[in-house]
Amino acid sequence: MTLHSNASRWLGRALGALVGLLGLANAGTVAAQQPATAVRLVVPFSAGTTTDNVARVVGTPLGKRLGQPVIIDNRPGAGGSMGTEQVARAPSDGGTLVMGTVGTHAINASLYRKLPYDPQKQFAPVAFVGYTPLLLVVPANSAAKTPADLARMAQRPQGITFASAGNGTSGHLAGELLAKLGGTMIHVPYKDGAQALTDLMAGNVDFMFYHPTAVLQHIKSGKLRAIGVSSAERSKAAPDVPTLAEQGLAGFDLVAWFALYAPAATPAPALERLRSAADATLSDADTQARLAAQGVEVRPMRGDELARFTGTEVAKWAELVKRSGAQVD
Repeated sequence: MTLHSNASRWLGRALGALVGLLGLANAGTVAAQQPATAVRLVVPFSAGTTTDNVARVVGTPLGKRLGQPVIIDNRPGAGGSMGTEQVARAPSDGGTLVMGTVGTHAINASLYRKLPYDPQKQFAPVAFVGYTPLLLVVPANSAAKTPADLARMAQRPQGITFASAGNGTSGHLAGELLAKLGGTMIHVPYKDGAQALTDLMAGNVDFMFYHPTAVLQHIKSGKLRAIGVSSAERSKAAPDVPTLAEQGLAGFDLVAWFALYAPAATPAPALERLRSAADATLSDADTQARLAAQGVEVRPMRGDELARFTGTEVAKWAELVKRSGAQVD
């Protein structure tokens, strides 16, 4: 055997070993960016809630694009704060997400005296899922046909009342903003939205702001009447109902919304992988149709844009929380 052939064989073995080492290194990098187990999508509210339904619509197609199952993990409590805190403290490996809401990532920042997480500093924005306008509804036999009618009714000595699913909820704070019209509008908080709707239909309270999917069936059955929409644009679920801004309340633009967030220290490659999969999922016509059935309107937003939006929402709702006087220890 010649020196040349020995050298060639040695060089071939060395190159083979180097390729193997590079392959192992690359596999390690991929493993670091892609958790071996399923992705956990924490829903900080109970099963069957709007947030849970939205997460389940998004979770399955998101998992297909990631090549990993997305497991919904309901962690309710403290207005969504308990489950959200868990994600803030979860491993930053791209394996945990939270379905954040206007409550968990905006309202709670000022509503809770000691919120156990920072919605801006402890989360990396992944993708904005969509928003839900709130419908201003009154009992079917109410004399109010417009928000201005409610303002006139509020001038009575006893004033009028409005229901919500609890102190500090989007429905409560939307009512507080409407109360700027004048007169006396007294907030009546309920344990949940279903109880509030029952009392509204019975005429025990005068009005309420709530999600379209929860009230449209009662509007169609003739038990409720919608007299306004809280968003800047009309709701696709109720296009015949004018916005409050159209009816003279300039600048009235409040919506409930949903967005995906990961722990703040999630590495850039893993974060980009999640964002790309979420973008593809939310661009899919079938996913958009299923979200629309939940009353959710998709709006493309990710990364820095979502981070800026979150900051703006924290500031906007803080003003309303201060006005309402609502505070949770």
